[in-house]
Amino acid sequence: MKALIRALGFGLAGLAQAASIAAPWNGQPQWWLQLLSLGALVWLLDGLRKPDDRGAWRAGAFLGWIFTTAWLCGTFWWLFISMHTYGGLPAPMAAIAVFALSAALALYYVVACGLYVAFAPANALGSAAFFAALWTVAELVRGSWFTGFPWGAGGYAHVDGPLAVYAPWIGVYGIGAVAAAIAALAAVALRRARARARPLATSAGLALILLCVPALLGAIRGTPADDAARSHGQLRIALLQGNIPQDEKFIPGGGIATALRWYGEQLHTATAPLVITPETALPLLPSQLPPGYLEAVAARYSSGKQAAIVGLPLGDRDGYSNAVVGFRPGEARPYRYEKHHLVPFGEFIPGLFRWFTEMMNIPLGDFNSGGLAQAPFVWQGQRIAPNICYEDLFGDEIGANFRNEADAPTILLNVSNIAWFGDSIAIDQHLAISRMRALEFQRPMVRATNTGATAVIDHRGRVTHELPRLTRGVLEAEVEGRTGLTPYAIWVSRFRLWPLWVLALAVVAATLWTQRRRRMQAAAVTG
Repeated sequence: MKALIRALGFGLAGLAQAASIAAPWNGQPQWWLQLLSLGALVWLLDGLRKPDDRGAWRAGAFLGWIFTTAWLCGTFWWLFISMHTYGGLPAPMAAIAVFALSAALALYYVVACGLYVAFAPANALGSAAFFAALWTVAELVRGSWFTGFPWGAGGYAHVDGPLAVYAPWIGVYGIGAVAAAIAALAAVALRRARARARPLATSAGLALILLCVPALLGAIRGTPADDAARSHGQLRIALLQGNIPQDEKFIPGGGIATALRWYGEQLHTATAPLVITPETALPLLPSQLPPGYLEAVAARYSSGKQAAIVGLPLGDRDGYSNAVVGFRPGEARPYRYEKHHLVPFGEFIPGLFRWFTEMMNIPLGDFNSGGLAQAPFVWQGQRIAPNICYEDLFGDEIGANFRNEADAPTILLNVSNIAWFGDSIAIDQHLAISRMRALEFQRPMVRATNTGATAVIDHRGRVTHELPRLTRGVLEAEVEGRTGLTPYAIWVSRFRLWPLWVLALAVVAATLWTQRRRRMQAAAVTG
């Protein structure tokens, strides 16, 4: 019974971690819940550590797997909707697939939890640093191996919290590392300081410093909004939200006809200087569109003072890409951006898994990939860098656009179709992801989506304009472009995430080496 209660505690802590990214009750990130959940994990893991039990790491690894599997299942359970409701996969198979993905990704954290139980130092500060480094490595591995699926990383819970000021310095993974250190400091100190008030006070003080330093950093550096030289002028935009149901989107007489008619009307009647549609707003290859359709859109924006960015697949049946096309006056050839980071199973089929994707009805499911750091769409002095769907999950790839300040984007643009996941928490989670990118690079992020969240986010990560979800409409707003490079943009554009990798792995390696040496010395003394 004790083992069952312990496992239940780990599972509940994992579900709390999932809720912290976007709370089910209001869709907002809950930074305090993320810290509380991670602190509960460390508290429980630390309770497994016994000097005379060399097999405790196995229990830590298993219970860490329960925590992480619950966290990831609770985070992206909505994949079930895309596979079952819209993909036609039988419900049991879809549920098993979500669980299997979560359980497999949890294995990275299994290693972290097992190593923590086996090798955590005796002092609270050393244990907190060790746990934070292990957790950061696990997060980085999840975000990079096998193309990466970092959805729901813990740092996203902090877009509204005190740690948000760290974003332009160390990015979402750095925030996650600081949060892990804070949670571990508090948990370990409480667990081990029953008879030692001084270590408890010291650890609590360090945790408080980590929470308060962000305010100090903001005061020292100043905010970009206070520096007029960083503003790059205003651009009025119109974001189109067609609200085409996913189960009708690719039906010739249904969603396709509706999309072509409605988006065609909006593109021809809009008055904003820049008009933007969602991802695959036109759900047909150019050769499949009605004769003259795309040519009419191009002609509409070939002169005057307006431009448009339109989402549609490019290519032919032998090879196509998920793309946006930009039309502006005076251009012989339209601008194009082709999605670089594709979604496994949804946009490309990993080796040995074609049998699985063939069980589902997902059209246009094997795209070609575009290049990294493609040129921005330049209009009215603004450099607009598109990304498509969950590409905004990869801040280091967006950061590749910031290698040269003179050419760096002034506005970030995400076009998405979250209709695959219904009216679920995925909409709120994706909005938080875009907000984090805005914070990291101190750039506005504008979002044009099929069903939501179609929104404008300023360079401070605040949502300034948003359309009601699951409605058809046009969002018009003024967007202020920004210039200058954040510390995060500078180092991530040159080194990707390697500085975090190196630092975290160095802490892990140093701790393992030190602990192993101490144990060998202790064994020599007792021997």
